[in-house]
Amino acid sequence: MTNSADTTRRDFLGWLAGLGTLLTAARGFPGSRPAPSQLPTRPIPGTAETLPIVGLGSSKPVLEIPTAGTEPLAAVIRVLLEHGGRVVDTSPRTPEIDAEFSSVLTAPEFRDRLFVTMKINTNGAAAGEEQMRQNQMLAGRRTLDLLQVESLRDLDAHWPNVLRWKDSGEARYIGVTVSNNRQHDDFEAVMRSEPLDFVQINYSVMEPGAEDRLLPLAQDLGMAVLINRPFMNGSYFGRVSGRTLPDWAPEFDCATWAQFSLKYILAHPAVTCVLTETTNPEHMEDNVGAGFGRLPDEATKRRMREFVQDF
Repeated sequence: MTNSADTTRRDFLGWLAGLGTLLTAARGFPGSRPAPSQLPTRPIPGTAETLPIVGLGSSKPVLEIPTAGTEPLAAVIRVLLEHGGRVVDTSPRTPEIDAEFSSVLTAPEFRDRLFVTMKINTNGAAAGEEQMRQNQMLAGRRTLDLLQVESLRDLDAHWPNVLRWKDSGEARYIGVTVSNNRQHDDFEAVMRSEPLDFVQINYSVMEPGAEDRLLPLAQDLGMAVLINRPFMNGSYFGRVSGRTLPDWAPEFDCATWAQFSLKYILAHPAVTCVLTETTNPEHMEDNVGAGFGRLPDEATKRRMREFVQDF
């Protein structure tokens, strides 16, 4: 199979369709079984609740609503749901964009099936309170699944309110996010000092710094982990463009460059769910595919890092 960045997703989908045909033809023969269709899940530490391991990071897709409308976003959510996914991560935007996005989240086909994560990303407690109410209207519900303070922004002002909203039942889970390595030291200090249910961290095969301290610490402290920037806000695909996957990628059931990074991420036992961003249903099918099959072991992960380090 050719695996250059501009063809790899299409090739994978063709391969997947062919595999489905073979499996269908094999039904009824000893030892045959259907291909898996529902994403594996991982537990939220300290609870009986689990989350599918691939979700949607909606920041970029939501910002495309003014030009593309809501249907591309709805289409990728449908694909996610078809495979048992349900995590959708978002942040407050303009009231006009949020109103459109809310029409998607609260549509009858979606509203009771999603685990929606929200954020506070402003300065000052009063502005944070206003965003909390905006988040509740956006989700169409009083109780948010997860409320996060984005990029530690004015955390001292917001955190007392976040704790209060959890106590009042307005947030089931609470946490903080970071999306660049420069904040990792401050992030670690917050992890050690505050009762976080979730942390959201940047992590990928080309941005592996979180695995040194933050991911092991989350395991030790019993915190669920969401991963952002699996494709480095899209720059990952520019760096692998025109390059061929290593011939050993099939050893961990990897068929595309997107899966190369996602499987690297999912191989870490601390990771609860990785958030992928796209408005293309075929790309979401590809992303979901990373959740199935084998994952790389530590030796293979080291080999993966070395393979891409000069890209």
